[in-house]
Amino acid sequence: MASSSACLMAHLASFTSAITTTTTTTPTKIHAALLCRPLLSKPISCSLSSTNNAASTRPLALPALRSTALLGNRSHTPRAAASGVAVQEKSIAVGDKLPEGELSYLDKAGNIQTIKVSDLTQGKKVVIFAVPGAFTPTCTQKHVPGFTQKADELKAKGVDTIACVSVNDVFVLKAWGESLAVDDKILLLSDGSAEFTKALGVTLDLTGKPQGLGLRSRRYALLAEDGVVKVLNLEEGGSFTVSSAEEILKAL
Repeated sequence: MASSSACLMAHLASFTSAITTTTTTTPTKIHAALLCRPLLSKPISCSLSSTNNAASTRPLALPALRSTALLGNRSHTPRAAASGVAVQEKSIAVGDKLPEGELSYLDKAGNIQTIKVSDLTQGKKVVIFAVPGAFTPTCTQKHVPGFTQKADELKAKGVDTIACVSVNDVFVLKAWGESLAVDDKILLLSDGSAEFTKALGVTLDLTGKPQGLGLRSRRYALLAEDGVVKVLNLEEGGSFTVSSAEEILKAL
């Protein structure tokens, strides 16, 4: 305790010297805990009276400080992302239940139909793969054609439905499907507002790229049984290495 008092008196003497001026000053009241906080278990106060005006008792206003800041024990709280910077959430994983969502497509008569993810997958074995965009090179030349060619083999392995999800509108997807002659082998589903893609945690931000794609989906292929993910082949960015129809066949 003697060392605590010595520290306190040394700090108070230094503080008194700093605030003494030739003009009229007022007595001040400070918390000694702010000067020697690590050495004291409780804050104490003392009065420093000016010789020019001993009668005044107005306290000196001091900013509030947290003891954790004085001790260097700051808590760590997440900072908000800078404006315009998307924060990527954790992506879905094997063993997870697919999030609910509503996807849409144009039927053969040109009417817009919607389907819930739960209705698409309930009691079924379903392959869902996603592409960054309709009519883009890799998606058009490799990804969709691969699933079209392997559709019969996949269904022979017990797959009930093969669906392709893309952040495109239903009209673009219908035209794309017709150009690739997917027929009934693949159900092209529109996630136009990327709500399902966001729920999966697989967004691909291409904002500012010259292609003008904006927010899209990472490329992936997954196998779900009764809505639970059994296989997930998720690509980095828009790469095409593990999400092919051949890779899904190997997993069946």
